Amino acid sequence: MQNQLHHKLSAAFLPQHIEVVNESHRHAMRAQNSHFHITLVSSAFAGQPLLARHRAVNKILAEELADSIHAITLNTLTPDEWANRGGVVDASPTCKGG
Repeated sequence: MQNQLHHKLSAAFLPQHIEVVNESHRHAMRAQNSHFHITLVSSAFAGQPLLARHRAVNKILAEELADSIHAITLNTLTPDEWANRGGVVDASPTCKGG
């Protein structure tokens, strides 16, 4: 699943940086491919508000979100935003039981 997400997002957004981390082991469900932390840095996000960026990612991953993925943490950044953050994003939130 991790490779599938990476491939679909790479094809759709032509990212300068992409990281797809399977964090399923950190969550109560313990399902093998249920929770992912995705960092996506792409010029395609320029001029888009955060909600529009997340909707664009959700649209690309609609099939996976409807089937096996329970949750994703998204970091959607432009190359300038990524550089301004020093290539660092916040960790995923602590599991609340799902």
